Amino acid sequence: MLAALRSGTSPRRVLVVGATGYIGKFVVRELVARGHVVVAVARRRAGVGGAERESETERQLAGAEVRYGDVTDEGWLVGEGLRGERFDVVVSCLATRTGATKDAWLIEHEANLNALAACRAACATHFVLLSAICVQKPLLPFQRAKLAFEAALVGSGITYSIVRPTAFFKSLAGQVEKVKRGQPFLMFGSGELTACKPISEADLARFIADCLDEPAKQNAILPIGGPGPAISPKEQGALLCELCGRAPRYRHVPVWLLDAIGLVLRTVGRLVPRARDQADLVQIGRYYATESMLVLDEATGRYDADATPSYGHDTLRDFYARVVAEGLAGQQLGDHALFSKE
Repeated sequence: MLAALRSGTSPRRVLVVGATGYIGKFVVRELVARGHVVVAVARRRAGVGGAERESETERQLAGAEVRYGDVTDEGWLVGEGLRGERFDVVVSCLATRTGATKDAWLIEHEANLNALAACRAACATHFVLLSAICVQKPLLPFQRAKLAFEAALVGSGITYSIVRPTAFFKSLAGQVEKVKRGQPFLMFGSGELTACKPISEADLARFIADCLDEPAKQNAILPIGGPGPAISPKEQGALLCELCGRAPRYRHVPVWLLDAIGLVLRTVGRLVPRARDQADLVQIGRYYATESMLVLDEATGRYDADATPSYGHDTLRDFYARVVAEGLAGQQLGDHALFSKE
């Protein structure tokens, strides 16, 4: 495995938090494949709805040492999580599963602060953070929580790499089965309100691992997308229909419908806490329906596909072709599902 390391580099001891998340698993595998010594912090019941047991977690994180605990408990993470050992790098792939306000601040901010405390305690000199490109225009609680931690990390004096990816492939996978059944592809408005440069989990993991070795990716905020031009929802639908052997069919959903649903849920939420969480999810859905996942030009207030860096070789066409043929195993959306149900 050491041969996988780049010339002139040496294996590092790396602590990964958020290791059982969608991207975290791939990051752990990539770091192990490159010859690094990886300790992965995991929940005892991982996966969507806590469906994965320890044996499955250890299979998915093969090659890493897995330590089970609670990243929201700083005492555990700095104590039992580190076990008095030193590390060179801490990588955080922590992310809220729902985006709701309470969960967002607990995970995106507080748990990451705990990871930063562990970084100091372990004498690590580099912290790599998986963030998101949507924090450029922070209108949602989880975005504000991410930005608050980014600021804390930049001000910590520790070498940092803040990775802000565009859309993940899985976030564009929710309608595959519906289109295969001949149902129309759902999109907001004309389907051309937004665009993104989606990146695969494997390519993103490689980019994150590159941060350990490339000085240009250190003490930097790094927006990153996948290969090829930006693609709109309408173009995604056309591509998916083509791969399913069907003529393009669309159903247009007005954005105002999300506004109306959100208003009702917020009103009900004054009495029913669960409705407040659902209102948060609708607000998140509206954001992604109207904001592109591309670099934002602060001078013009417009999203710029040309300014959004590309990386990797995995294309959305290849991804769609694979899931059309093989199904969505490993691409469960969980609380972030949108348009994936009847």
